[in-house]
Amino acid sequence: MNKLEARFAGDFGQFHLDAGFRFPDRGVTALFGPSGCGKSSLLRCFAGLENLPKGHFTIDGEVWQDDKTFRPPHRREVGYVFQQANLFPHLSVNDNLRYAEKRARREGKTDRDALVALLGLGDLLQRMPARLSGGERQRVAIARALLSQPKLLLMDEPMSALDIHARQEIFPYLQSLRETLSIPVLYVTHAPDEVARLADHLAVMRDGRIIASGPTEDTLTRLDLPMAHERRAGIAIDAVIADIDLRWQLALAKFDGGALWIAHTHREVGDPVRLMIHARDVSIALSEQPNVSIINRVPAIVREIARGDHPAVMIVHLAIGNRIVMARVTARSVHLLDLKPGMNVYAQIKSVAIFD
Repeated sequence: MNKLEARFAGDFGQFHLDAGFRFPDRGVTALFGPSGCGKSSLLRCFAGLENLPKGHFTIDGEVWQDDKTFRPPHRREVGYVFQQANLFPHLSVNDNLRYAEKRARREGKTDRDALVALLGLGDLLQRMPARLSGGERQRVAIARALLSQPKLLLMDEPMSALDIHARQEIFPYLQSLRETLSIPVLYVTHAPDEVARLADHLAVMRDGRIIASGPTEDTLTRLDLPMAHERRAGIAIDAVIADIDLRWQLALAKFDGGALWIAHTHREVGDPVRLMIHARDVSIALSEQPNVSIINRVPAIVREIARGDHPAVMIVHLAIGNRIVMARVTARSVHLLDLKPGMNVYAQIKSVAIFD
């Protein structure tokens, strides 16, 4: 997979941005960090809405910005999805989409019908924006951005203004886009669950800088980064359904070097599935404990131990096959079990979240 490179440096009043990183030319790259760290400012630089004195960005062989060149926003083939959908209130959903099609700069045509089906907009085309829910408006905004045939899709916390119900409604559509799009997506968020569920690549920001960047699965578990120490910390694993136990309504999700039982839903053998294992849902035993309700008790090796976000908490890296799972346990437990890197233990995984 090719990599895109960008760097933007300059001042926004008292705030200094100096961020450079490489990211894949397809798939979702999440920009993660606390509010005020510069995520949205960086996105505006990609769109050309800000012109910092030190910046360069090349995409698809074209220089959009360097020491001599600055392509203005209207000449950048960028789709932009904001926190608020910003649809034209006087136009129907169908006309909002047609407007984007007419403004597409590139030759060729996006398969409008396929996109409408993918985002579940078929029954909404004749509605006015005022009659849409928050999740529906965002789905229309995403479709409108993609119908402009962008070379880069920018998404600035598109779910931050949605309630829990709307967020759960829109997640499956975003996952379908992740699997379908052939262009790069930069997705700004400060929610770890959105990173785990949607991102292929992760860039972590702090105080205007990129402090880490890499594949999501690897970066989520880095103990030198704040994400691993949050109460919602965990690891995303891409797996494949290998078996189904209809008697107990369970499915076996197999990944490189291991397998876990999960609740059986609509998937069939061979279907891909993305799992989320939260560190708080993993306990450690020195030997297999058969007389417990936890069905996922798998051999593991202790790889690393670090202090958590509280003196009483420790974060333990456990290798299951070729994957690292985190366990959030007490410092007392680490002492009583005498845990050390290299030890053979059993990871007891109480819960596995399934991303539909």
